[in-house]
Amino acid sequence: MSDPVLMAVLVIATGIFSQWLAWRTKLPAIILLAASGLLIGPFLGWVPHGHEIGSVVHTIVALCVAIILFEGGLNLQRSELKVAAVGVRRLVYLGAPLAWLLGSLAAHHIAGLSWPVSVVFGAIMIVTGPTVIMPLLRQAGLQRSTSSYLKWEGIINDPIGALAAVLSYQFFLVAGTGESWAEVSLGVIAALTVSLLLGGVGGWLTGHAFRRGWLPEYLKSPVMLTMVLIVYEISNLAQHEAGLLAVTVMGIVVGNMHLSGLQDMKRFKEYITIILVSVVFVLLTATMDPAVIDLVDASVIALIAAILFLVRPAAVMLSTVRSGMALNERLLLAWIAPRGIVAAATAGVMGPALAERGFAGAEYLLPLTFGVIFATVVLHGLTLGWLSRRLGLSSPERDSVLIVGASPWTVELARTLDNLGITVMIADRSWHRLRIARQTGLKTFYGEILSEFAEESVEVGHVRTVLAATDHDAYNALVCSALAPEIGRGRVFQLPMGPGAEEDPKAVAIAHRGRIAFGEGAEFEKLWRHLIEGWEFTKTPLTEAYTFDKWRADASADAIPILLLKGQARARFLGGQSEPETEPGDVLVCFGPARPVADRPASA
Repeated sequence: MSDPVLMAVLVIATGIFSQWLAWRTKLPAIILLAASGLLIGPFLGWVPHGHEIGSVVHTIVALCVAIILFEGGLNLQRSELKVAAVGVRRLVYLGAPLAWLLGSLAAHHIAGLSWPVSVVFGAIMIVTGPTVIMPLLRQAGLQRSTSSYLKWEGIINDPIGALAAVLSYQFFLVAGTGESWAEVSLGVIAALTVSLLLGGVGGWLTGHAFRRGWLPEYLKSPVMLTMVLIVYEISNLAQHEAGLLAVTVMGIVVGNMHLSGLQDMKRFKEYITIILVSVVFVLLTATMDPAVIDLVDASVIALIAAILFLVRPAAVMLSTVRSGMALNERLLLAWIAPRGIVAAATAGVMGPALAERGFAGAEYLLPLTFGVIFATVVLHGLTLGWLSRRLGLSSPERDSVLIVGASPWTVELARTLDNLGITVMIADRSWHRLRIARQTGLKTFYGEILSEFAEESVEVGHVRTVLAATDHDAYNALVCSALAPEIGRGRVFQLPMGPGAEEDPKAVAIAHRGRIAFGEGAEFEKLWRHLIEGWEFTKTPLTEAYTFDKWRADASADAIPILLLKGQARARFLGGQSEPETEPGDVLVCFGPARPVADRPASA
């Protein structure tokens, strides 16, 4: 393909389509991205090989990696290291160095790579990749403690592994110039100094500008993105290849300044990162020379197997001795360690650079890394759920419902859901309002659901549906708006805001609301009044003979459909704006006037 614009559009479109396909098929996105890249590159030839457009690809990948590493540093906060459980600290402080050492030894002695390439490869293998582990955790439904080990190890080790790779990479580049050890040491110290100075100053200036209000809100995210690129390039100009470390340091500094509105900026960065991850993965595989694929031989396969079955298990089991972790948790952690975008991106930058400088075996760095990524994502993704159940680490709270706002009506709703086998939690800021829920034996959360404490205490990843049902419309909208990015906008609901709210210009804007639950007539005051009048929740199994339309004909005209219970005890709240899509086997839960037993359908 000779047209560079067309090639760029093809790469971006392929990446985004692969992301969408991964969402639809529940497959790891990283696998589909890599497969798509191989399809349009080595197999179909729509994208030229890397040696034909090497400088362009290297530049694009390097800039993308800079932004990705900055985001990794942004998520690393000092408080996380302080409050992390002993097991997490062991995995970081002992597990990471052990994995680095063992991975380097395996690369040198099994695959025959030179020591510099082996050390860089071992550092890259430290990274477990939160962008990969988080979707796997949501699908697997692990217990909270086990999930937190994998989650925080991925978050913390992501920048640490990148730092280790960058430092070792920088060291060997300087050492490869033939200079003395004193000169090499001075070069590494200079790189560290430049990275720490420029990254720290750049991060502080960015955070200070945000904190002092020197920038309007709409410019904060673009300015932060621009500063990352500026710091990256200036660092490289000041000291060769110091940019990657500098932007990581910059991310750590900004992430620890506790800036207001940082979550919104993080969200913007996440959107950008999705595009960058897609572009990097597709580009790295699409521009891969078919000759590189031919490098995969028995020694490469043996090294990948050693990383999976020897290096990771040994590092975890040795580092967690006497850590207080249960044996079944240690066994799961010893197996689960999927690598992701940071590993691929750093290998994509460092592999060609080391090869250009004549390091033996550097050409193996990228295919080895991709091999480990493919193997870990596929094997760990397919086995995590099964293994967690076998080890007794699967959470009973999977696919739960979170109701924000305790009232007599929400308590009755929660009791109904609980009787149907659905895990439900009621959250409220009032201990008094939670009293009935506690007495009923329901699971409760006392406190502000939008607080940092709630983030640590409530496993949002296990929540499938949120219903904001307080008597304050604006607060309901705030809850939905805050939780939508994590839960999914289609699964956050709030009670209707009253007649005419849709057209009322003074009401909360539609863009800031959740989905309206249950339709008109389900406002807070009306539901409470109906409950006092004797209305009740009923459940009706739907069949081919007894459909939703027949239920509607039989039910009271005022009855409000609440939710559909589908397979595996999954509740789907009804919006009321349109006819619900039902199928035989669904259970319909509604709220309506009490009816004599003789008047009810036999299935009700």
